[in-house]
Amino acid sequence: MPNQPARRRPDPEALAWPALCALLGIGAIAAGLTADPQRLGWNAADWTTNPWTLWSASLVHLSAGHLGINLAALALIAMLGMLLHARLDAALALLLVWPLVTLALLAWPQLGAYCGMSGLLNAMLALLCVQAAAVPVRRRWALWLLAGQALKLAGEQGWSQPLAFDASWGFDVAYAAHLAGALAGAVAGLLCAAVRCSRCHRP
Repeated sequence: MPNQPARRRPDPEALAWPALCALLGIGAIAAGLTADPQRLGWNAADWTTNPWTLWSASLVHLSAGHLGINLAALALIAMLGMLLHARLDAALALLLVWPLVTLALLAWPQLGAYCGMSGLLNAMLALLCVQAAAVPVRRRWALWLLAGQALKLAGEQGWSQPLAFDASWGFDVAYAAHLAGALAGAVAGLLCAAVRCSRCHRP
């Protein structure tokens, strides 16, 4: 009987990123089903007494369309992470960045409250691309994606226009959250890339 090639076992670390994305999606849907989703949103005035809103704010959405678009973006980022071979370190870095994206909004006093996943999604994209840019075979595509994200952020001007009404959405969009997320994600991506590089050079 001919020898059959051994089946490759799934790498648990490779499952960390899509698993985390799936949990975020489930959490966002669950938040929308609560009796009063806005209670889970972040408020600059009382977040110290409700610290969990640093996390839960990213799961709350202002409309079904808002939720649907962000879930579609989340699915794309989950697939991008798998294509770029995101592993456990990227998922752990995102867990650390998650509350920091919301906390960074204190830098803009105009933002008294926040909810939505867009800041976290920008962090995820930047983290993946910066980390992938350190790998020569993935660098070109990662840099193109980063350039696209940078152009979008430049157009939004979140540093000087942290909050602006968007007629297509029907509510104010927190451009500052997009900027804060991208910066936090980029730093996390650099740290992940540095850790991977140090492991590669160990004797």
